[in-house]
Amino acid sequence: MKVALGQFAVAKQWQANAETCLSLMAASQKAEVDLLVLPEGILARDIADPDLVLKAAQPLDGPFVSQLLAASLGSQMTTMMSVHTPAPDGRAWNVLISIRNGEIISQYRKLHLYDAFSAQESKNVTPGKEVPPLVEVAGFKVGLMTCYDVRFPELARRLVLDGADVLVLPAAWVKGPLKEMHWDVLVTARALENTTYMVAVGECGERNIGNSMVVDPLGVAIARAAEAPALVFAQLDKDRLIHARKVLPVLENRCFDIPQLRTDKL
Repeated sequence: MKVALGQFAVAKQWQANAETCLSLMAASQKAEVDLLVLPEGILARDIADPDLVLKAAQPLDGPFVSQLLAASLGSQMTTMMSVHTPAPDGRAWNVLISIRNGEIISQYRKLHLYDAFSAQESKNVTPGKEVPPLVEVAGFKVGLMTCYDVRFPELARRLVLDGADVLVLPAAWVKGPLKEMHWDVLVTARALENTTYMVAVGECGERNIGNSMVVDPLGVAIARAAEAPALVFAQLDKDRLIHARKVLPVLENRCFDIPQLRTDKL
């Protein structure tokens, strides 16, 4: 499976971000990509106005997603991204969507909200209540995670035990002391401990680190971006996955059962 990592800095206006996404989609389609992954919260961002994610939220049939769906018509390339949509409680959901050939083929509402390091995502966002689905792409089963989810190994393990060969992680990883190290360690650990591919795509710019990367099932970074906008390609190999799970059978050797959602969080 050929994947593309579309790293960019999210602008304040959704129209500008739609143009960026359309350009990345067109370049990826030209490169015969199977899966394009874009960052988290790509409708709108303003470092001076953290409430913009709520004010700019659109339903999935709104103009932003509709433009991307129209551009995907006639193509079997799958594009994944996170957008904010209005929720009934006056906040928004942070929704990771997958689109292909003019349709939304999956949705995942972010479970773990970033209430850490002086941030409070839950002020504007309401958490999801369901384990993410798996999405079939080019013969691989892809599990969905969003940003802060990577700090919770139970979700990655659950998705892999559900059958995921690849874990996708759109993110907006905020800069700060040692935060680049956290990103590298966590993305690599989730790949290695689950013998799975990790496709982690971060927003770049004033607020976030970028550093998008693909890590293979034995913890090897096979592609990565720096701190600037980039479109990076990588090839995922089913034989590498089979080899990793043969020489490092952690999934077979585990002594714990399948992780479940806490009932008090539903």
